[in-house]
Amino acid sequence: MSLEWIIKIISENWPMFLRGAGMTLLISLIGTILGAAIGLLAGVIRTIPMPERGAKRGILKTINAIFSIYIEFFRGTPMIVQAMVIYYGSALAFGFDMDRLFAAFFVVSINTGAYMAEIVRGGIVSIDKGQFEAAQAIGMNHFQTMWNVVLPQVIRNILPATGNQFVINIKDTSVLNVISVTELYFTTKSISGNNFRYFESFFVACVIYFILTLIVSRLLRYLEKKLDGPDNYTMSNHS
Repeated sequence: MSLEWIIKIISENWPMFLRGAGMTLLISLIGTILGAAIGLLAGVIRTIPMPERGAKRGILKTINAIFSIYIEFFRGTPMIVQAMVIYYGSALAFGFDMDRLFAAFFVVSINTGAYMAEIVRGGIVSIDKGQFEAAQAIGMNHFQTMWNVVLPQVIRNILPATGNQFVINIKDTSVLNVISVTELYFTTKSISGNNFRYFESFFVACVIYFILTLIVSRLLRYLEKKLDGPDNYTMSNHS
């Protein structure tokens, strides 16, 4: 490895590295946010108490079956394959060329949503049943209970897992190069193709990925501590 070559590659190509890193971060952030929203929706719906009989029971069972298929499919197949199927399949199935950036957001979001759905469901199930019973006792329905009582606790409890998914997405966006999305990996591949210094170019990319994931991890830990509040509380005396 030549330090001179690394410095030369950075000095000549830093705008491209910066744009690639920015695109990677943007896709990961939006994909994680949208995926978390999908996961919350799926988690709330999948924990609705099943009616004993009637049309509502059939509708709910159908919705749960659709969510189960969605979750199992996207958790059981690689994101790189999903990207190929969705991007190229859209032209075959619907006759239009999907925008590459839209395809990137879509793939990362629905992939993240499948994982977040199980994380959210686990977070909801972990809440003490007494809280559900107390909410029902004062007249709350399932969605009111979720919004006012359960989800505020669930969001705090699943924050570490959500942050971990964000970090995973930063790294996994590299697979989107198969549909020519100009994220960090694709950009680095273009740079190395021009200078033929593959090791040095990808070493720079490796360092950038590490910096991105390290910063995101530290920020999320800081947010977790803020949400936890101080370790000790001082009671104020009112005279």
